Amino acid sequence: MKFKLAFFLFLTSTISLFAQKIDYSTVSIADSLKENANAVVRLNQMDIVISSQRNMNVSTKRVVTVLNKIGLGAINAIENYNKTTTVKSIEATVFDAFGNEIKKIKRKDFRDQSAVDGGTLFSVSRVIYLDYTPIGYPFTIVFESETETSNTAFIPQWFPLDDYFVSIEKSVLNVNYPDNLGFKNKEFNFFDFQIKKTVDTPTQLSYTATNIVAQKNEDYGPNYYDALPKVMMGLTLFHLEGVDGTAKTWKEFGQWYSDKILYGTTELSEETKTKIKTLVGNEKDPVKKAKIIYNFVQQKSRYVSIQVGIGGWKPMLANDVDRLGYGDCKALTNYTKALLNAVDVPSFNTVLYGSKDKRDIESEFVSMQGNHMILSIPNGDDYIWLECTSQDDPFGYQGIFTDDRNVLIMKPEGGEIVRTKIYPDKENTQTGKGNYSLTDNGDFSGKITIVSEGSQYSPKALVEKFQPNEKDAYYKDYWDNINNLKINKATFSNDKERVILTENVEMSAANYGNISGNKMLFALNAFSQFTGGVKRIRNRKSPFEIQRGFYDHDEIAITLPKGFTIESIPQDFELSSKFGDYKTEIIKMDNGNLVYKRSLFIKKGLYQKNEYDEFRLFMEKIAKNDNSKTVLIKN
Repeated sequence: MKFKLAFFLFLTSTISLFAQKIDYSTVSIADSLKENANAVVRLNQMDIVISSQRNMNVSTKRVVTVLNKIGLGAINAIENYNKTTTVKSIEATVFDAFGNEIKKIKRKDFRDQSAVDGGTLFSVSRVIYLDYTPIGYPFTIVFESETETSNTAFIPQWFPLDDYFVSIEKSVLNVNYPDNLGFKNKEFNFFDFQIKKTVDTPTQLSYTATNIVAQKNEDYGPNYYDALPKVMMGLTLFHLEGVDGTAKTWKEFGQWYSDKILYGTTELSEETKTKIKTLVGNEKDPVKKAKIIYNFVQQKSRYVSIQVGIGGWKPMLANDVDRLGYGDCKALTNYTKALLNAVDVPSFNTVLYGSKDKRDIESEFVSMQGNHMILSIPNGDDYIWLECTSQDDPFGYQGIFTDDRNVLIMKPEGGEIVRTKIYPDKENTQTGKGNYSLTDNGDFSGKITIVSEGSQYSPKALVEKFQPNEKDAYYKDYWDNINNLKINKATFSNDKERVILTENVEMSAANYGNISGNKMLFALNAFSQFTGGVKRIRNRKSPFEIQRGFYDHDEIAITLPKGFTIESIPQDFELSSKFGDYKTEIIKMDNGNLVYKRSLFIKKGLYQKNEYDEFRLFMEKIAKNDNSKTVLIKN
């Protein structure tokens, strides 16, 4: 009775707030909220009502004034649904800059489509979203939706400020729940923001955030989920995919997931088991067995993407993947696990946040987390990690999508937080060896072999798959210091056993050497100039991070044009700092031939904001020396 009364009062206050007249004209927005903002969130209210272990209702009202085209992403008028989640209502209203209503958008006007990029097995997973093209800026959209789900394992996180370059007039979170489900929550990054906890009882939780100015996304700064305020929420007693669950620790959570969610999903036909055993043959080494299985999966299956929040955590049956030949990350991971089971190789489903920007599972908050699944195979005191969605990755290679982060391994005996492979800075190498020559009118002709390993392997492996026009555009951007560049030939050698990618590129360019009277000027370093620069940031707010260190080394033979002699040439140069080391050396072989050597070592690290200028100056000195000119004079 107490819960029903609280729910009634909560609902009444919510309806009252929604019914209040709001001035949607842009004139009423404070100037401070427009500064550095592409959009202003006038109101973002999320009301969550958990009525039982098997029922959760989420009502959203989001009022966003979009100031320019870049701010369109802040509208966020989207909902996902499937067999366990329904969209009860969804609508939007558009207002002009003066607050006058110009359009009502009903559910039938929203786009409603499959959330899957291929295949039909997941056709019940769908997304409904607003695709609105404005007639001018600024304008305001009021978006309202209500969803209902039986999956109480996923309680939405609250981000009062959910992106950079977006400001907030008001953001509200209201949560109502029974007192017997073990509701819990954890706050992150509340300092320096106007956020108040307005209600905190055994059955209710409310926060209000007001007048938060737009935050700049500073170069080398943290991602929004690590820097901006948020509240995570969860239940000790929850429901997922038709199964009740309970977990206070990761160990309990892993046991439940293995026993209740994964149970029965790894069954394979006897025909498939026999096929796999025949494929493996008499091999006894579990790692070599796993390599054979991984190669089989890569050749047989393909990945279909399901948008985050749709697929839940229950994988499709391994038999279905075997029959259809496709699946999402959970399905392909579980299928690989089933095949390994057939040849007695243990492996574990592993949940994590997949992204080139590292993000950890929050180990201190036991709850449903993550957006991706991989497979872990125990190997002594360590693990081999398999990215089962890739048809190209080498066995056990993680690259920059799943490396160096806390993940959750689901073992039958319980869940365990483990860190994935860390690629040491000095092992993330790129080695260039090549040559180029200049004609007497400054034209350039050269070739280079580039060998990439460690975390530098995966970005280069992607280039191998590009179409010819894409490769051409890539190299012209990569060597943007060479004007008039023409790529004559590019070939690749991909050693997946050793995880080494080799590029062989031949190129030419007119007028690389700049002729002025009887002199020619050119930069000796043609192939590895640092041209990106590090942006000057006054009054930096956040610390900065170099997420992955690396080591580059180049050795280039240079043939000078006939009829010229050297008038001036850069001196050998060395630079060392807490961020790394840089060195160049120029060897004069004879009057017409030089060898240019360059090495750059950058260290991974998290640094204080007041160290950023020191880093910027370090990189500026490197860029300046990379571009230092040699002067030739005509005989």
